[in-house]
Amino acid sequence: MVRIRAAASWFAFLPLVLVAAVGGVSFLGEKKVLVLQQRLQLGVTKTSEKCLPQRSRRVAGATILEVKQRSYCFGPIQSRKDATRKVLAGDNARVRSLQSRLGYTVANRAEAAPSEARLPLNSGAKVQTLNYIVTIELAGKQMTVIVDTGSDLTWVQCVPCKSCYSQEDPLFDPAASPSYQPIPCNTSTCDSLRAATGISGVCGSDRPSCNYELSYGDGSYTNGVLARDSISLASVSVEGFVFGCGQSNGGMFGGTSGLMGLGKAQLSLISQTTPQFQGVFSYCLPTQEFDSSGSLILGNAYNAYKNSTPVVFTDMLPDSSSYFLNLTGMSVGGVELGGADQFSTKVLIDSGTVITRLAPSVYKLVKDEFLRQFSGFPPAPEFSILDTCFDLSGYKEVSIPNIRFAFQGEAEVEVDVSGVLYLVKQDASQACLAFASLAYEDEVGIIGNYQQKNLRVVYDTVGSRLGFAEENCGYS
Repeated sequence: MVRIRAAASWFAFLPLVLVAAVGGVSFLGEKKVLVLQQRLQLGVTKTSEKCLPQRSRRVAGATILEVKQRSYCFGPIQSRKDATRKVLAGDNARVRSLQSRLGYTVANRAEAAPSEARLPLNSGAKVQTLNYIVTIELAGKQMTVIVDTGSDLTWVQCVPCKSCYSQEDPLFDPAASPSYQPIPCNTSTCDSLRAATGISGVCGSDRPSCNYELSYGDGSYTNGVLARDSISLASVSVEGFVFGCGQSNGGMFGGTSGLMGLGKAQLSLISQTTPQFQGVFSYCLPTQEFDSSGSLILGNAYNAYKNSTPVVFTDMLPDSSSYFLNLTGMSVGGVELGGADQFSTKVLIDSGTVITRLAPSVYKLVKDEFLRQFSGFPPAPEFSILDTCFDLSGYKEVSIPNIRFAFQGEAEVEVDVSGVLYLVKQDASQACLAFASLAYEDEVGIIGNYQQKNLRVVYDTVGSRLGFAEENCGYS
């Protein structure tokens, strides 16, 4: 539920029937009934016909790109539990990388005491992750790329490739594109790499081209040449688009051609396409892991949305490169948590992080209230970063307390029921609260994509605001 809080009272809201990945949903007061059904395993056979290419179209002046989960298209055949372990290990590595990039490192907090939250043992592996993918055209060639609001540089693998991972699409060949131009070093465009990657561009050894290096902190990386070429986004052509031509790449990107950076820096796709799309984009992430689509919309044509509630906006906090919001409160099952002194905290909204991370004190409030209301169910062992788990294998349906975020400007967002519990096992014998604690109180909270499903999330970078609306996500 997305709604605006009035000065003295809450606006009434009407019951709404939703469809979740695990079954039907119906309202029951401040809870929703989740029907537990068999889910498709992460190990089902996948074919490229189901995923490649992603569709695209133009509607009402906006560009709409079909969104799917990368694991559905390129994930290896494996058990759900093994896949989940890799997903959460990779997710934790990403969170540590984000905290480091934002300056929240252990070395900077000698006086801080760690929370009791336990961290997983494995990290830095080349892991599967719940990323979302779209297809674009680069110099007339289709490229399937990961969508990431936490990155700025868009890049694809290129020939000659010194070290590349396996991908479904053919490698991009600069020699076959008459419009390809490497960016010279010692130029303002080359200098803008520092803001986009954290590392300044360097001059190539064989020619005066601008070379880039980008590490994602979990063992994933891309190195190559900064260049220009034309891209097409659902028939909208962008000439002279600056991107990374990766010649040495590895890590979590398997199957895809590269990554689309949707951050706020000068080199991001959103910044480079402001003349075409007015600095506005939005996405709606599907609830199901398999055989379902969402959409990424570039442009401010709000009539292209299929939202069932009005878009409510909250201001972005001033920052040069990240999407920060002010979290002012949370509630579980209609019970407001804590006081104003525990909230009014900066959080990052991120499409690449899976599980929402909260400060230890805030997470404890959420966990304790959830356990108080979701009582009487057999416990199950904790799993990786998820420490509150239940055995629901003996139940056909359960009533789950609603969880809501409140943001600055009195905008409130309700987590879809499919984003409250994470089913580690297909038979629901290990269903865990899909939130996790950060290690330290002063780290930045992160709203992950698991809690963004079935929401239209609107990024207005020019107006410096971010909006939410309920939407049954799909491409059609």
